Amino acid sequence: MSTQSTTPAGLDQTAAKLKEEVRDFLANHDHTKMDRLEFLRARYDAGLAWVNFPEGLGGKGLDRSLQGIVADEFAASGAPDNKPSLNVIGLGMAAPTLLKYATPQQLKDRLRPMWTGEEIWCQLFSEPGAGSDLAGLATSAVQQPGGDWVINGQKVWTSLAHEANWAILVTRSDPSAVKHRGMTYFFVRMDTPGVDVRPLRQITGEAEFNEVFLDDVHIPDEQRLGEVGAGWAVAQTTLMNERVAIGGRSMPREGGAIGPLAHRWRNHPESRDPALHDTVLNYWVQAEALRLTSVRLGQQLAAGQPGPEGSGVKLAYSTLAQETYGLELEVLGEAALRYDDYSMGRPNMEDRGGRGPGFRFLRSKANSIEGGTSEIMRNIISERVLGLPPEYRVDKDLPWKDLAR
Repeated sequence: MSTQSTTPAGLDQTAAKLKEEVRDFLANHDHTKMDRLEFLRARYDAGLAWVNFPEGLGGKGLDRSLQGIVADEFAASGAPDNKPSLNVIGLGMAAPTLLKYATPQQLKDRLRPMWTGEEIWCQLFSEPGAGSDLAGLATSAVQQPGGDWVINGQKVWTSLAHEANWAILVTRSDPSAVKHRGMTYFFVRMDTPGVDVRPLRQITGEAEFNEVFLDDVHIPDEQRLGEVGAGWAVAQTTLMNERVAIGGRSMPREGGAIGPLAHRWRNHPESRDPALHDTVLNYWVQAEALRLTSVRLGQQLAAGQPGPEGSGVKLAYSTLAQETYGLELEVLGEAALRYDDYSMGRPNMEDRGGRGPGFRFLRSKANSIEGGTSEIMRNIISERVLGLPPEYRVDKDLPWKDLAR
């Protein structure tokens, strides 16, 4: 099954064989009697992890659209999954970046424990002085005579850094080059001497994010992705996948921010206000349109690489989520003043459910910042999707070391 057919008839035949193969696997691997991790490792080794990846790397080199067949068959059997929400950065961003730029040995070493969840990944991108403008980052990478690199700097707003075993990392390796050049991309173990993770308490009370200090961190050249000075191009692969991961998730109808609001509106007629009726209906329609657009984006992703369209979905998702959660508080009236729990916690991506409307409202404030700010998304849409003239950038041709900071 290593050669995929992209014709509809060919895909149908391949899908039927793939479904049969999953069932054979399940017949020979009883998940009710196997250790969960051993089951996941066996699934990866059988090429049934992500079927579009190459053979030997958890896949079969098939069309990405066939992944849903595999997921449905395993879910229907009750088999354990790899808890993707706990390793969303590894699976959604690091994996496709490694697949494009890593060496065969790097892929062999890193992808299997990443997919099974044995190794969690985070993303060392944003900095205190270069959040939205990632190309302005200052974390330095200096190559030593033996070839290894020494990293110094500070990253911020790093999700999962307190859980992560590995991180993808963008650095400044040539301060004399213009800011979009002179950057080099690495991956690094989070227990490397000199890596210091500190919690950042947020408006919700939780410390979901972190700041990460890098103090004389030594990284072997074997952990570099892409050419020296070409880190911006590598980072673009990560960022495009990140926007799809945030904004392009397939959800059931009323599966997002509109869900709690619709539930409240239907089941508590005493809280209804005729003046709000049109607004609630308008948000419901927008949510459904966004959901269907996300499905289409997922189909585009299945057909190739993610494009700038993901920025539009990410922008719409962020805006609508904040407005919808705000309206939910308005519908609740005085009850919205209560806050369920302000104790500090260190949540992972799986802990976000089950919190009250106040938490949802405050947490949504991060939506327009994380994964690229809404302002950056608008620039991408205007320039790469609509083809409008680019924004005038005074620092475009200046060496990074000469930029005002």
